[in-house]
Amino acid sequence: MNRRNAPGGAAATTAAVFGEVLKHFREAAGLTQEGLARKIPCDRSQVARVEAGTRVPQLDFAKKCDQQLSIGGVLSRMWERIDWYAEVEHPDWFQRRADMDAVAIALREYQTQVMPGLLQTEDYARALFAHVASGEEVEERVRARMSRQQRFLASDGPLYVAVLDESCLRNVVGSAGVMRDQCAHLLDVAWRPNLRIQVVPADLVGLVRPTRPLSLIALPDGHQWVYSESLDRGHFGDDPTVFARHSRTYDVLRADAPSSHESAALISEAMEGYGQHEQARSQRSDVGQEQLQRQQRRQLRRGGPRISRRRSRPGQ
Repeated sequence: MNRRNAPGGAAATTAAVFGEVLKHFREAAGLTQEGLARKIPCDRSQVARVEAGTRVPQLDFAKKCDQQLSIGGVLSRMWERIDWYAEVEHPDWFQRRADMDAVAIALREYQTQVMPGLLQTEDYARALFAHVASGEEVEERVRARMSRQQRFLASDGPLYVAVLDESCLRNVVGSAGVMRDQCAHLLDVAWRPNLRIQVVPADLVGLVRPTRPLSLIALPDGHQWVYSESLDRGHFGDDPTVFARHSRTYDVLRADAPSSHESAALISEAMEGYGQHEQARSQRSDVGQEQLQRQQRRQLRRGGPRISRRRSRPGQ
């Protein structure tokens, strides 16, 4: 589906409407926000923010709500028809890349250390940007990043192949909960007709890997570009010889890497690990809270009034 970005202000309105619809069906099902969050599963705050219209949900969130509330895909269809992001501005040095993404007919990427921007969840992107910005600037950057994704995640989107170094799964961004949801998002989008994700294990020897993350971009006019980034700028190259060299390296790496199905198993393994870590942390928190409450109760008992008791004497 080819969707245009909504004009400024409309995204907040549509997000609020989506939240109201979700709230209606949740309450009709007799569930609290926490109850629905447990079924999805996700944090209660995520449900609360989506219902309040302050967070843009991912499509997999809408699908899981449809399933848990038994409403026949109402939220998923609604999600597909909404222009979620208002028109956004990108940094000057990145605008050229964003313009290419808007018309590209094919995109092949190799990424290390962090997830590609086109595959990041909102919370993952927010955690990344929090290291280099603050306040509203973080939210503006998150909106800009999310706005680029919609075309590639649409049912008729352009070809998008992402080869990820295993470090993308192992480097924790934000928290274990953020990483668990990020992995779940990868599994959800990986089987779309136009999209494939492969993971290259760190211990797989004998592979020739690109020296840095890169993107191979094919435009409708037949022009092909190599794109890479340094700390504060993007680098473009359209020399056919350079493109052919990088394309060959990429294609050989992709052929030698685990398949999409095998990679899904690696992503699932990482997701389960983060889920167990999050569950253990929650249990430790519950235990700690219970111990604190016990300590407070003991302190209250010790701090209460003392009642002297008469001791019985021998012979009485």
